[in-house]
Amino acid sequence: MATLKEKIGYALGDAAAGGITWKVMSIAFPLFFTNVFGLTVADTATLMLIARMFDVVTDPLMGSLADRTQSKWGTYRPWLIFGAVPLGLVFALLLYTPDFGPVGKRIYAYSLYLLMMATYTAVNVPYGSLLGVMTDDDNEKNQFSSFRMVGAYAMGFITLLSFPYLQKMVGGSDQHQYAVLGACLGLVATLMTLACGLLTKERLKPVRAEKFSFKPFVDLFKNKPWIYLTLIGICTNFFNGFRYAVAGYLMEYCLHGDVTVSGLIINYTVFMTFGEVTCMIFGGLSPKFTEWMGSKKKAFVVAAIICLVFSIAFFFVPMDPKYIWVLVAIVIFTSVGVGLYSPLLWSMYADVADYATEKNGTSSTGLIFSSGTMAQKFGTAISGSLVALFLGWSGFQSGTDAAGQTIITITDMEAVRSMVWALFSLFPAAILVIMLYLLRLYPIKK
Repeated sequence: MATLKEKIGYALGDAAAGGITWKVMSIAFPLFFTNVFGLTVADTATLMLIARMFDVVTDPLMGSLADRTQSKWGTYRPWLIFGAVPLGLVFALLLYTPDFGPVGKRIYAYSLYLLMMATYTAVNVPYGSLLGVMTDDDNEKNQFSSFRMVGAYAMGFITLLSFPYLQKMVGGSDQHQYAVLGACLGLVATLMTLACGLLTKERLKPVRAEKFSFKPFVDLFKNKPWIYLTLIGICTNFFNGFRYAVAGYLMEYCLHGDVTVSGLIINYTVFMTFGEVTCMIFGGLSPKFTEWMGSKKKAFVVAAIICLVFSIAFFFVPMDPKYIWVLVAIVIFTSVGVGLYSPLLWSMYADVADYATEKNGTSSTGLIFSSGTMAQKFGTAISGSLVALFLGWSGFQSGTDAAGQTIITITDMEAVRSMVWALFSLFPAAILVIMLYLLRLYPIKK
């Protein structure tokens, strides 16, 4: 029987990965790379596309490697314990802007971003796989998954809400602010990841296939529940990825910069914070909601429909700062659905892992959970890449001059504003329609 301390310890893992490193990478990196670091729109889009191809290889390999790890700390925990420092360090370096020219900046950004993806994979794939060996009780899996999501959203709420105030406190240039905050947040992520590795327990022994074989990879593509769930996972992260990647541009160009209401600074991170706290609350309610709906699949469908309705509604609100609370309300209602389905995804991966073990006779938990991490990175980064491409096509241009200064040029402001608005609302809505169709085909009825 898992203790409350262990559940909190497990939550700290995603508080670090999902609430700090991935949250900042999702919401701040597109705007950071174009408007602060000084990459061109094309470089930003290409960087994220290359990183995705990199992850297609590294994520399943990491899952297979984690499944075969044997140590006194267990199978998956040592990757968290010894990966904590590299995760925080590389994250901090990635938010630092070196005093280089266009070519030097491009090399630095590409090298550090790929290293960040590799480090994140080495920590987060084993972290997700822990859920498969901490308990064999389905109710406890749901609880651990719920704690995980609450941890991620709670830390995401703290990170995003505090971001503009911390920037103001640090002062100086935008580049200096991001560098200092990167170092501070990297340190917090390191400590949380380490605590997760030390506070959790591995109670179940994976049924190992000790010798490396490509058979688990082949079996994966014969596993219909895995195929559908992975596609669903990609859709959920496309949905979130579009919204987070374009939020900074939405505040800057559609609402004419930060909006201050009664002393509250609503910048792009705070704007999305309202959704984070909603996701945190409804992520905690997800197990009860699932029990009420009768199955994970039904609960997921209802949650996705909630997201679809309010995503479409957002598009019809005027682009005017005076409607800020209407926009915030729609973000909150959309996040009700996101909060309800987010814990379900990881709990359903545990179901798929159990299905694979029964069918194939050996455990491929790490490999299966690695696909969840790959879907997360694939959906988020490809959507970020597409955001950069679509903005470029609509008339947004960025770059670095010979002196190393960032330059922004907009050739058609109205086209850029319309594109940003659609990327936050209609594009995610289209993804949800695809996701609902895939959920209809998902075969596990739990």
